[in-house]
Amino acid sequence: MSVAGEVSRRTVLRGAALGLAALASGADRGLAAGTSAPPNIVFILADDLGYADVACYGRPDLRTPNIDRLAAHGVRFLQAYANSAVCSATRTALITGRYQYRLPVGLEEPLAGRDLGLPPGVPTLPSLLKKAGYGTALVGKWHLGQLPKYGPLKSGYDHFYGFRGGAVDYYTHSNDLWDEDVRVDQHGYLTDLLGAHAVDVVNAFAKARQPFLLSLHFNAPHWPWEAPGDEAESQRLIGRSLWDFDGGSQKTYERMIEDMDTQIGRVMAALESNGLAGNTIVVFTSDNGGERFADTWPFTGRKSELLEGGLRIPAILSWPARLAGGRTSDQVMITMDWLPTLLAAAGTTPDPSFPPDGINLLPLLSPGAAPVPRKLFWRYKANAQRAARDGDFKYLKILENTFLFNVVDDPMERANLKGRHPEIYDRLVDEWGEWNASMLPENDESYTFNFTGAQLADHIGTPPTSTKADNPSPPAAPALNPH
Repeated sequence: MSVAGEVSRRTVLRGAALGLAALASGADRGLAAGTSAPPNIVFILADDLGYADVACYGRPDLRTPNIDRLAAHGVRFLQAYANSAVCSATRTALITGRYQYRLPVGLEEPLAGRDLGLPPGVPTLPSLLKKAGYGTALVGKWHLGQLPKYGPLKSGYDHFYGFRGGAVDYYTHSNDLWDEDVRVDQHGYLTDLLGAHAVDVVNAFAKARQPFLLSLHFNAPHWPWEAPGDEAESQRLIGRSLWDFDGGSQKTYERMIEDMDTQIGRVMAALESNGLAGNTIVVFTSDNGGERFADTWPFTGRKSELLEGGLRIPAILSWPARLAGGRTSDQVMITMDWLPTLLAAAGTTPDPSFPPDGINLLPLLSPGAAPVPRKLFWRYKANAQRAARDGDFKYLKILENTFLFNVVDDPMERANLKGRHPEIYDRLVDEWGEWNASMLPENDESYTFNFTGAQLADHIGTPPTSTKADNPSPPAAPALNPH
């Protein structure tokens, strides 16, 4: 599927009758006065983008005018977290609205070669919106399991154009470029191909007059480090691992991000030209913290680490018809919040058999609304990492080293407060144990990785990771008082 006409014929018309019927029967029942139709949703996900890797989050050497414009017209979250420090685990949480550790695929850090994936019977953001009359399309990265068992078309998307694995070459596409379930061979820089196809999808849905979810999941700025015009680097990597440590530079990385921003601008222009911009929710965020060339200031750590730099991400929500723009929010939020938030915006609800672990953020974005405290938990098998955040405090464990930080006052995680606040530290350790006991246990077979001292010079002394599971005993139940 490479042209807009084919999108319309083979994808949009498949669900247009359902969508129009839903509108006629009042599918906007959950929306406040002022909008007469459910919003379109464009969910833009960058891959391995650091917290400060766009201009509106503080990076001075990058031009990202289109992402910045989203922030100027929307709400920019200052305390947004990814569900995991790697991609497929976070993507599991995004599409289900639940902690990824509830499913075997969510234990993979990331999914790499095993025959696992997102079970088709699990309710997802696209499948639930589809029931509410939406057309659904994924353009870009899937990374939640391979055919024949798993795939976007089996988990709620009407249309898929993109790649199924964790990474592909930007020019050769690593024989992993798909249109629906058919492998295709197209020439071009992948970020540009994804942007062009997303524009076609917007135009087709606009023509069909159907509310839609467009998941635009870029591979940028994930390795291999290839910017527009870097076909020589693509040729150099043929026959070698794409996970290269002898390539890339800050300038290459910046150009990769700037081209992604250009494609986002093309999609925004398509929304505007079709008269859809006002009542379209646009989300821009990342799947985890930044990798080796990323700017994670003011945090330390990066992808594969539960330090703030591995988890904190940019997150922007724009909805001109409903939300006042040009604001920032100190509300602590996490990837799995997007499902209940976007379902509420669409006037529908999660499947009661699969209640979300995330929350609906919309009531917290009203003018004057105060942030609400959140209690969030993480784990990462490499180096036996564990983390919990409650209010301003964060418990962190790496190998046998344990910490308590106030990450609002001390975002670099330097001052270990566990000795000064033992009651907070002990409580968070116990609560993490209770939460962990409700999740699937770690297993020795799941993939995990960390950066070593041999790979990154700033990781002095970091050894290769063990893939052995570390399952602490659940907290003991309190003794009953016989009196």
